Amino acid sequence: MNEIVVGFALVAVVLLATPIISGVVDRSPLSFAFLFLLLGLALGESGFGVIDLDIHDRLLEVIATLTLSLVLFLDAVKLQIEELRSRWFVPALTLGPGTTLIISLLAAAIAWLIDLPIIVGFIGGAVLASTDPVVLRELIRDHRIPRSVRQTLRIEAGMNDLVVLPTVLILAAIATSSSSGAQAWIVFIAKLLLLGPAIGFVVGGLGSWLMVRIDKATPIRRELQSMYGLGLVLGSYAAGTAVGGDGFLAAFAAGLAVVLLNQTLCDCFLEYGEVTSEMAMLLSFILFGIVLSGLIPDISLGPALALALIAIFLIRPLSLTLVLLRAHMSWEARGFVAWFGPRGLNSLLLALLVVQLHVEGAEILMGAVGVIVFVSTILHGASSGPAVKWYAKRIQHSVHEEEREADAAGIFEGHSEEVPRVTPDVLNSMLQSNEPPILLDVRSRFSYEGDGFRIAEDVRVQPDELGDWLLDREPDRRVVAYCT
Repeated sequence: MNEIVVGFALVAVVLLATPIISGVVDRSPLSFAFLFLLLGLALGESGFGVIDLDIHDRLLEVIATLTLSLVLFLDAVKLQIEELRSRWFVPALTLGPGTTLIISLLAAAIAWLIDLPIIVGFIGGAVLASTDPVVLRELIRDHRIPRSVRQTLRIEAGMNDLVVLPTVLILAAIATSSSSGAQAWIVFIAKLLLLGPAIGFVVGGLGSWLMVRIDKATPIRRELQSMYGLGLVLGSYAAGTAVGGDGFLAAFAAGLAVVLLNQTLCDCFLEYGEVTSEMAMLLSFILFGIVLSGLIPDISLGPALALALIAIFLIRPLSLTLVLLRAHMSWEARGFVAWFGPRGLNSLLLALLVVQLHVEGAEILMGAVGVIVFVSTILHGASSGPAVKWYAKRIQHSVHEEEREADAAGIFEGHSEEVPRVTPDVLNSMLQSNEPPILLDVRSRFSYEGDGFRIAEDVRVQPDELGDWLLDREPDRRVVAYCT
């Protein structure tokens, strides 16, 4: 079948099926990632054989490149908008050792179970250390989960590719290198980590600055501004690649530049970009399913399934439990964060990148990664709803330490005990004055549900959401918070 026709048909499936089945997906343990990956497996060689797609097919390469570039750009923009105002670097640095430990343990497991060289094992460990923000998206939007816990998961999902991607590229270069000249390696590292991101940063920063200036002088229609944002993604990738750097790191740097330089992109682009990336990601799941269907005959399913179970049930929970030992959070929160490290599209995209770099054993690694992602979409997708309900119920029955923290940094640094206080008599006088303060009820979820009383005209704000509320409060008006 003609590739163009195949591409159009698959895009049509994504656009038509996603809205129709969305209600079913929302009310079931199934996820879009699992369903479209399963559809691809059914369409491929080991299924009904409707579509034959090779791992080196240009269609897969183009869609995968577009998807990863757009996801990295949007991750940078969204993460910076939401996180840079707080001390995001503290948990990011603390979680760094966790990622390193995960890569090392996975490398040993891959070399043992899949019988690949240790260097390929480390590449696979880095590929599988990437957690999927798509699978985590609904979790980090659920306000039943304390904000500090949601932010910890969001930071890890949004930032770990910044560590994982260069690691994969450097290890792949080592695996395929025929020489070890110091000068050649210095040039390679400089292009990868400095030149490519620098070019992307210039494209993102200059491009967003130009749009802001022109829009102020001559207003530009919103739909055209949304197109402009996508142009920045593609332009930064192309420019970074053209100078010999990595286009994906350039795309991330372009998104980073938008906010670090205090520029803005129209919210219409963020909406348009989200929709485009959603379509591209779901289409990629189908394509990867088709490719994996062709790889199944060459995959040793027993070792691959064993690796999946070890990675999901042992390596990730153990590594994150060690990292979170000194964190100010309950054991329920530690377990919640340690469990939700789903493997998804990012791991598949990185594995495909390894294949494109011609690393020996990359296709076998791709098959094993596909099995792990498939198992992860089942287990993490099915457990997300019950896990949130369980955690929310536990919070309602007792006070949890992570509820007192407004951001992820707080659970690692702790909070100040020096809080100015007022007596009930002083508060009563303040409330009777001509300029009464805003009275905030910041009790924990457990205390609020169990106490059964409220002070008249108070404002209910959950303690972990206090930082967000303060951003929108009335200026120059005193605030008094009370809890139990």
